[in-house]
Amino acid sequence: MYIILYVLKSPNNGINGNGVHHVSVRTHVSVNPAKLKSHRQRWNVRPSEMSKKTLNPIRAIVDGMKLTPNPEKPMIALSIGDPTVFGNLPTDDTVLQAVKEAIDSHKYNGYAPSVGYQKSREAVANFYSCPEAPLEGKDVILTSGCSQAIELAISVLCNPGDNILVPRPGFSLYKTLAVSMGIQVKFYNLLPEKSWEIDLQHLESLIDDKTACLIVNNPSNPCGSVFTKEHQHKILAVASRNCIPILADEIYGDMVSCDFQPLAPLSSDVPILSCGGLAKRWLVPGWRMGWILIHDCNYIFGTGIREGLVKLSQRILGPCTVVQGALESILNDTPPEFYQGTISFLKSNSEICFSELSTVPGLNPVMPSGAMYIMVGIEMEHFPDFQNDVEFTERLVTEQSVFCLPATAFEYPNFFRIVVTVPEEMMIEACIRIREFCARHYRPRSQDSHELDQ
Repeated sequence: MYIILYVLKSPNNGINGNGVHHVSVRTHVSVNPAKLKSHRQRWNVRPSEMSKKTLNPIRAIVDGMKLTPNPEKPMIALSIGDPTVFGNLPTDDTVLQAVKEAIDSHKYNGYAPSVGYQKSREAVANFYSCPEAPLEGKDVILTSGCSQAIELAISVLCNPGDNILVPRPGFSLYKTLAVSMGIQVKFYNLLPEKSWEIDLQHLESLIDDKTACLIVNNPSNPCGSVFTKEHQHKILAVASRNCIPILADEIYGDMVSCDFQPLAPLSSDVPILSCGGLAKRWLVPGWRMGWILIHDCNYIFGTGIREGLVKLSQRILGPCTVVQGALESILNDTPPEFYQGTISFLKSNSEICFSELSTVPGLNPVMPSGAMYIMVGIEMEHFPDFQNDVEFTERLVTEQSVFCLPATAFEYPNFFRIVVTVPEEMMIEACIRIREFCARHYRPRSQDSHELDQ
C-alpha cells in the first residue's frame, strides 16, 4: 500500500498576505509506510537496570574464593543453611503422609488463588492466632517460601528512594531485594557482647522521613540469637515513636532452645508483617511454602496494604498447590516429639561447637539460643597470615577441608558462621580441624612484638 501526498506549489513562494500557501501546481509522491518506521541497524540487547543492581553478597564472595579442599581430608561443609543436606534431619513421617494424601486426592493439580487456598490460609491463621494477636484466613498470604514473603512485604511497604533498616550482621537477602528495587539499605548494629541484641540507640539514629520499614529477624540468621520479651518491647517502642511498620522475619520461630516470643502479640500499635514458612521448623526448605501474617490491630495498614499484597501476589501464582493441600494436616498433626527432637539435636551440636571453639586461642564464639547457626569471632591481629575473614576461611578449606561462611557476607567482617545441622561426629571432627588450623597460624602478641624488635 502507498500513501499519495499532494504538494501544492504557488508562485511568489506560495505565500499570500496572510502567510497561507495557495495551490497552483499539483504533484504527488509515493511513500512506502515501512520506510516511515525507524529500525535498528544492529543488535543491542542489554540487561535491565534491575538485573544489574541485583547482587547476592554470599554468592559474590563465595564465587570469588579459591576453594580447593585438602585431598587428604573429606570435605565438611558448615556453610549451607539447609538442614537436609546430610540426611540426618529428615522431616516427620506425618508430614510426608500429608503430602501423599494430597496427591492421591487429585484435588490439587490445578491453579489455586494467588494468595492461596482459603482453607489453607485459615489453617495457618488458626495455628498462629492467639488472644493478643488474633488472625483470620484473610490475614494470611501464602507465598513461595519465606523468601517470597519477604519480597512481597518489602515491595508493598517501600517505593524506590525509600530506605529500610536492616540488621548487621543479617541475612543477605534483605539487601539483595531492596537494592534491586531502588530502595536504600541502612544497617543497624547488633551487639555480640549482649548476645546480639539490637543497638537501639544506633537503630533510632538511622530513621528519617524516607524510612519505610524496620526489618527484625528473630531468631537470627546468622547469629542464632533469640531476643527476650523485654528487648522486643524496646524495639517496638522505637518503631512506635517513629511510626515505622515492622517486617518480622520469624522463619526460625520456635526452633529455639529457650522461650521464643513472636513480636506481634507484644505490639499494642505497631503494624507488623510477620514472615514465616515450613522450611526450617518442618525441615522441608525445598517445598517452598511460606506465608505473611498481617497484624494490624489499630488498622494502620487499612485496606491499602492488604490490597497491595493481593495485587503483588498476582504477578506470579504462588506456592505449590499440593503442599497447600497438605498444609492443614502438616500444621495440626505433626507430633510435638518431632519438634523437640530437632531442637535437642541443634542445642547439643551448638554446645559442642561452642565448648570446643571457646578454648581455641584467637577465636571468640557467641553461644546461640536458636536457629541453626553459631557466629565465631576471629582476633585477626593474632592471625597475621590473613588479611580478613575471607582469606581465613578460604585457607581453612585449603588446609583442613572445612568450609565456614565468612561473615563479610553478612556485612560483619572478622567473624565466620557455622551451620550446626551436620551429624554430631562431623561437628566434632570439624572443631578438631579448626583447632589445628588456628594452632598453626596463631601468633601471640608478645611473639609479634619480639619479631618486630628483631
